[in-house]
Amino acid sequence: MNIADYMQKLGRDARQASRLVAAATTATKNKALLATAEALNTQREQLLEANALDMRAGAAKQLDSALLDRLELTPARVEAMIEGLQQVAALPDPVGAITDMNYRPSGIQVGKMRVPLGVIGIIYESRPNVTVEAASLCLKSGNAAILRGGSEALHSNQAIAACLKEGLKAAGLPTEAVQVVDTTDREAVGQLITLSEYVDVIVPRGGKGLIERISEEARIPVIKHLDGVCHVYIDQQADPDKAQAIAINAKTHRYGTCNTMETLLIHENQAASLLPLLAEAYAEKGVELRGCSRSRLLVPGMQAAIDSDWSTEYLAPVLAVRVVDSLDAAIEHINQYGSHHTDAIVTENYTRARRFLNEVDSSSVMINASTRFADGFEYGLGAEIGISTDKIHARGPVGLEGLTSQKYVVFGDGHIRQ
Repeated sequence: MNIADYMQKLGRDARQASRLVAAATTATKNKALLATAEALNTQREQLLEANALDMRAGAAKQLDSALLDRLELTPARVEAMIEGLQQVAALPDPVGAITDMNYRPSGIQVGKMRVPLGVIGIIYESRPNVTVEAASLCLKSGNAAILRGGSEALHSNQAIAACLKEGLKAAGLPTEAVQVVDTTDREAVGQLITLSEYVDVIVPRGGKGLIERISEEARIPVIKHLDGVCHVYIDQQADPDKAQAIAINAKTHRYGTCNTMETLLIHENQAASLLPLLAEAYAEKGVELRGCSRSRLLVPGMQAAIDSDWSTEYLAPVLAVRVVDSLDAAIEHINQYGSHHTDAIVTENYTRARRFLNEVDSSSVMINASTRFADGFEYGLGAEIGISTDKIHARGPVGLEGLTSQKYVVFGDGHIRQ
């Protein structure tokens, strides 16, 4: 197979299909989503059999347990994919929405209308359920999609792709509206991220290495975040009970997510009373603490942090801890070492909370809430394609609206410019 020719064909077909999907009605798009859900429902056995092939191959390659867990399709995960399609079908359609209409002195009306981005290339690792999530969000927002999953999930993704084709056919939409790359050759990724003639945006979902490569080599705009070095700062005027609950949840609710806290900052006036209690709670959950010299004086046996700990996304039961002497020091630390993903302050002081909101340069900034809330579903987006730490176009969780753009629309009645 000539990979360059193959990817060119995928791009051409996607571009043609994108025009039909962009013009499709909400009812048609929803029909495709619900028909795909029905196909997944009737082909559960085939999906699990395909996934078993990938799981056996993964075990033979000695993939680590975390990767195998993300790769596995259980009956519950298949059910979650079906429910996800139904939920996206129920979401409001952003395409065609016109806002900000106003009359100009000339008499014309000017507004903005939501339009699809066009063709979205999505590159991801391991989790085959991402195939359904990505396809459903792209379709509902009027976009065509080219999906390149990890080589370890090839059989699973092919089985899911067959269900997607059924859904598209049932709605009378071109099957090329969602195409799953069926080669494991790494050259396919290099080709996809340079198909500027056909692909409008790339969304990488995976580890930092993958996203760094895509960001450096792509000739197409990329919606991305490299990592999630998230902070919780316990202010001198924090409520101790709220602080404990948030700091424990933000770290231990789940370790392997990009919105998990990786560094705890605590004001020196709170540290003596709170830090030993938190250290005990973390120890019960098996979390290793790596702290500054002041933290280690308060918690004997805490491992010393090195400079790289402050900028590390552990995705594991490891937490960096630093005692700071002011809100200024906390904000400076976050803006220096953070990844602009999600950061939270715990405080009862309104003025200090507002300063934190204004001065922390992250895609999500929170007051008295766990960083684990930084999620499309929790934000009311229904679902997300990923999280963006970029400052142009979409920022934060990217849902249906983030997969659209806007164009100006003008309404006149024979108006001419004088």
